[in-house]
Amino acid sequence: MAIIAFDLYGTLVSTASVAYELQQSTGNDQQALALTSLWRRYQLEYTWRLNSMGTYKPLDALTRASLQHAAADLSIPLSDGAIDSAMATYTSALQGFMDVPDALQLIQDAPSSALPAPVDAYVFSNGTRAMIAAALAGSQYLSPYADVFKGVVSVDDEGVRAYKPDRRAYEHLVEQVGKEGEEVWLVTANPFDAVGAVAAGLRVIWVDREWKGWNDRVGDVVGGLKPTLVVHSLDMAVREVVKAISLGM
Repeated sequence: MAIIAFDLYGTLVSTASVAYELQQSTGNDQQALALTSLWRRYQLEYTWRLNSMGTYKPLDALTRASLQHAAADLSIPLSDGAIDSAMATYTSALQGFMDVPDALQLIQDAPSSALPAPVDAYVFSNGTRAMIAAALAGSQYLSPYADVFKGVVSVDDEGVRAYKPDRRAYEHLVEQVGKEGEEVWLVTANPFDAVGAVAAGLRVIWVDREWKGWNDRVGDVVGGLKPTLVVHSLDMAVREVVKAISLGM
């Protein structure tokens, strides 16, 4: 039995897909793209800053605040209504990546000739459980496969409340799935998540959809940490996990 935990934001759903909603508010494609990018950067920075400060607030609160921060930095006026609309899109209407259906279909059909071993799949996210549920239900690529996931693990759960890449987040994941760390595979497209999980003792597949290669250097600084495997699509990640387990990795 393979245990795969899929990161949500940036791996299953595209945070960049909120740009269309922002374009409706700004009326400018370039502004919308710049705002989307800076919003995501500040959202992640806020989670890391709170970790360093030893405090916690839910991701929806940080996501709204980081949007306001990014808009102010770019001198883009957003009304309360525009912010509410962008938040609604971020919460329940982000687009899934196009490789998601193939990956989840493999898991749904397993065991099969394409995937000879069964897989227990989980969603593991910085989002609250309400955010995760809304994202899964609102994505045309994810909603048909809601039953594929055996469970959801959130850093917002009582007793954790620390964002990735804090070790406590990954320890909570391992505890929730009932396995040892090296038995759990995290599939993520976020380098910070990949290094954090490896540091916590998990196996990690980093999804390099843009074919840029592994360029993150934090792992080098702290002792040569890097993903267990690098692939270029989500379905390839699923196949590689099952292959690795069959080879005794």
